[in-house]
Amino acid sequence: MSAELILTLFDRVGVFVFAISGGIVAVRKDMDLFGVIVLAFLPAIGGGTLRDLILGQPVFWLSDTPTLLLAIAGGLTAFVFHRFLENFRPLRWADAFGMSLFAVTGAATAMSLDHGLAVVLIMGALTASAGGLMRDVVANEEPLLLKKDIYATAALLGAGVYFGLATYGLAETTAFIGGLAAAFTLRALAIIFQLSLPKSPF
Repeated sequence: MSAELILTLFDRVGVFVFAISGGIVAVRKDMDLFGVIVLAFLPAIGGGTLRDLILGQPVFWLSDTPTLLLAIAGGLTAFVFHRFLENFRPLRWADAFGMSLFAVTGAATAMSLDHGLAVVLIMGALTASAGGLMRDVVANEEPLLLKKDIYATAALLGAGVYFGLATYGLAETTAFIGGLAAAFTLRALAIIFQLSLPKSPF
């Protein structure tokens, strides 16, 4: 199995898991099936869509039908199995992996267009977390991304490590894996030890 095929497979898993997260939020809000599907789409493709629009690139899912089908499948899975999935811990780890993957994918897209570190970091964090932020806003949920838990920070780290390794001249696959590992490690530590960024004491 080639490295490109493996990355494509991981990307599909990330889309599916993110779609489930959106669907679960919709079910909690007592939305109907259409609402569940709509909310499933936001975290699954929202960040990547915003990234492509900002960078002036073709929106990725317009030529990638499997992504749309997986987003719908994730929403349907949440609709049917939400009681089981809500407390399914492996789903949280899959989400952490999906975030890490999306962060490096966003960073790689920006870097391929010859953007500098600042844009690479922003696109990495945007791809990984903007869809979840949209989901919370549409569902009228308090955006936890901005209040607690290390999530976007892990995406920033992954994007930064990818940029550093790629700039240093390492192979694309090595830089990708390094960024992915950095983001996932920080997110894993945050989950295990319940880490969060400091808040103002005043």
